Amino acid sequence: MNRPIGYYVHHHGDGHRQRAIAIGQSLDNVMLMGSGLAGRTENLRCLDLPDDRLDDSFAGIDHVDRPSSLHYAPLDHEGLRQRSAQMTGWIAEARPRLMVVDVSAEVAMLARLASVPTVYVRLSGRRLDAAHLDAFRAATALLAPFHDALDDDETPGWVREKTFYAPGVVRSASQNIRVNDDVVLVVLGRGGGISNGEHWAAAARAAPAWKWRIIGPCTVPADLPPNLQLRGWVDDADAQIAAARVVIGAAGDGVVSAVLAARRPFICLPEPRPFHEQESKANRLAAVGAAIVRHDWPQPQKWPGLIGRAIEQNQQWPACLESESGPERVARWLDDLCAPAVLNRSHIA
Repeated sequence: MNRPIGYYVHHHGDGHRQRAIAIGQSLDNVMLMGSGLAGRTENLRCLDLPDDRLDDSFAGIDHVDRPSSLHYAPLDHEGLRQRSAQMTGWIAEARPRLMVVDVSAEVAMLARLASVPTVYVRLSGRRLDAAHLDAFRAATALLAPFHDALDDDETPGWVREKTFYAPGVVRSASQNIRVNDDVVLVVLGRGGGISNGEHWAAAARAAPAWKWRIIGPCTVPADLPPNLQLRGWVDDADAQIAAARVVIGAAGDGVVSAVLAARRPFICLPEPRPFHEQESKANRLAAVGAAIVRHDWPQPQKWPGLIGRAIEQNQQWPACLESESGPERVARWLDDLCAPAVLNRSHIA
């Protein structure tokens, strides 16, 4: 068996894990690693790492001076010590030919210091701080799980040239699904906390001609309108997105990828994230004509007009978003990167 590819999976949200599984299933030999992965990687092997967060389970001191090349490095944290030891121990034993890091500047540098070539996953936003730029420079190549047309305007040219753009990594169940012409689907993800059900109830009352469905974490409004249904967590979010007439959601990777794959009218309400991640992506979606974007919470009476504008905008799909990637293309690219002639190059265009 050939030497494995390591794949680090960040714990925040669920998009990192979904990407890792999709790509990993197209690779011959891969080891996923991250916190909370046990039993959640389908048929793929995983190294379940101790938690590195500051909570009641571990000691640790944050808010101390740290180098600009690090984002997160609390002192005297047992979880960090153990996870670093497990990762470097696995590297020493397995001798991986490549490490994909989605995402952590510290893990990328740890792998690089352990003499492993890295592929760093670039998320949306303005990631121009020293830690990100050092991780980008140290990487053999960069992987962006979005269309190049959605890259932030301030991204340096050398970063773009080093990037492999891979939209549609996670498959969307958009084929042969009948669209429900009267359904507005609200998609709430894991990264934004529990949404206020009273706000959605007011929106549903203001647009009574539509059947409103909410998937994801949401509080139950005191007075649930008859045209509003709370479905909670679902296993077929991409299929429900493909079947909706209009989709409302934040600008996270998962919902945006599914909306673009299904080519649904989209009302985007970006949530605050570090490095302007969702704000940047939402602005690019608006610029290319793929979403109606609101950075504030719309008044109830505005919703019928927003829905109508989204449907009208969707009648002409942006040509710059036509291409799809798929996990197999990414897996082939990763395999090609492992060739000695490629790894010896200092720059990947």
